[in-house]
Amino acid sequence: MEAASSYVPVGKKQLPKSRNPLTADSKFWRRFKSRIVDEQKFAVTCVDFCPVFPHDFVVTASTRVVVYDGASCQVKKTISRFTDLAYSGSFRPDGQLIMAGGETGLIQIFDANSRITLRQLKGHSRAVRWVRYSESDKLHVLSGSDDNSVRWWDVASEEAVVKFQEHTDYVRCGSYNPASPGIWVTGSYDHTVRMWDTRTAKSVSLLQHDKPLEDVLFFPSGSLLATAGGNMVKIWDVVAGKVLTVLGNHQKTVKKLKLTTPSESESRLLTASLDGLLKVFDIEDFKVVHAAKYPGPILAMDVSPSCTSLAVGTASGLLSVRQRKSVISEERATQALEVSGQEQKQVLRPSNFRYFLRGAAEKASDDDYVLGSTKRALRQEHDWLLLKFRYKDALLAALNTKDPTVVVAVIEELVARKGLVQAFSNLEVGELEILLAFLTKHVASPKYSRLLVPAAHSVFDTCATSFAASQSLKQQVTKLKYAVEEEVRLQESLQSFQGMLQTLVQAAVH
Repeated sequence: MEAASSYVPVGKKQLPKSRNPLTADSKFWRRFKSRIVDEQKFAVTCVDFCPVFPHDFVVTASTRVVVYDGASCQVKKTISRFTDLAYSGSFRPDGQLIMAGGETGLIQIFDANSRITLRQLKGHSRAVRWVRYSESDKLHVLSGSDDNSVRWWDVASEEAVVKFQEHTDYVRCGSYNPASPGIWVTGSYDHTVRMWDTRTAKSVSLLQHDKPLEDVLFFPSGSLLATAGGNMVKIWDVVAGKVLTVLGNHQKTVKKLKLTTPSESESRLLTASLDGLLKVFDIEDFKVVHAAKYPGPILAMDVSPSCTSLAVGTASGLLSVRQRKSVISEERATQALEVSGQEQKQVLRPSNFRYFLRGAAEKASDDDYVLGSTKRALRQEHDWLLLKFRYKDALLAALNTKDPTVVVAVIEELVARKGLVQAFSNLEVGELEILLAFLTKHVASPKYSRLLVPAAHSVFDTCATSFAASQSLKQQVTKLKYAVEEEVRLQESLQSFQGMLQTLVQAAVH
């Protein structure tokens, strides 16, 4: 009993802390956890969040426009009114209507609740890749088409009020000016960004991006504009018509831009690219503060107005929706509260045993004297086995946790007790496979190699006869051999690279 009380439990292997701790931005964006990963049959070309709570979002893929619930991320409605590809599905600012362009040049407007087609805007001769309402006008929309034209529509009459025809190539994007509701900009594959006043039929400004435009975005002030084309994002002073800075942080074409506000005092610019990277920029100095990698080229991206949900669509048809962990917890708590609210609160009476347990969780006041209590530390299974000197079972218990920090800590304890050989002795074939699989996975890790390499030698010295009797063990040993050889090749190449660097450094110094 005395030995058990004096036993010191084996703690996890403590590793050096990272020299580059996570920034506040990285911590914020890492709180976004994957809510759904939906495989669409075709590429996801557009994602748009509703400005109205609970911020449902609409996804455009192939001939379908799908509406997802903003809270549960489940499919609410599917609109299949297109005979060909649909593009640019988006909400009206009040969330009551949904519109989308089509491959045939037809723009359709639907009731968000009943999915009934309310209006059809006809006039474009080729595909309409971009169409939007402005926040201040519910009766007009602006559209850009592959027929090189931009049209300002009166939804009620289904007529194009103004036609802008100064672009010489496909029009693929646009944005309205929040500070001047009548001002819009559109981007085209003719490498130009044109600013339009919907009261006239001519452009009022022209900007040269030098690459085919994929997206444009006004800042809230209306004086700054972001344009995406090629692998560059340019930030413009619209009033002066000059480029303030160029962001060349992507390797492939940037497809989407989004401005969001994680807090009231700061704004962030999000960019999504065909290189599969989503990057977050601080708009104060336009430096990257966070980046996330997706498994395919990104075609669509949007963030909810409350900055609680992030939706990304890829060329392979992957739809990834991430939500902040606190939002998910709040939703579950609300559901639990609704369920518990339906039950009447039980009144405790002396006839109920729980009546006499009242106050057990009551906190002590300032005048109360609190008696100290010693809590007995819970021991892990491998600690109990080490306490009984069952070294083999302790090693297997650690391996079953699949936590390398625990396994390495137990091996260190066995080395200190000179019981490592005893632990490796009499291992069954299945137990040896688990041990060899662990060594194969972690023997080359710089964090554990100093301990695991001698341990691997000890395994081979102790269990050599068992390897010859089992074909599965031979295969596992071969995998371990390949892992070690690959690490040796890597170290040799790094040494060669180090020699080249030293030569360059010496040449630069002299």
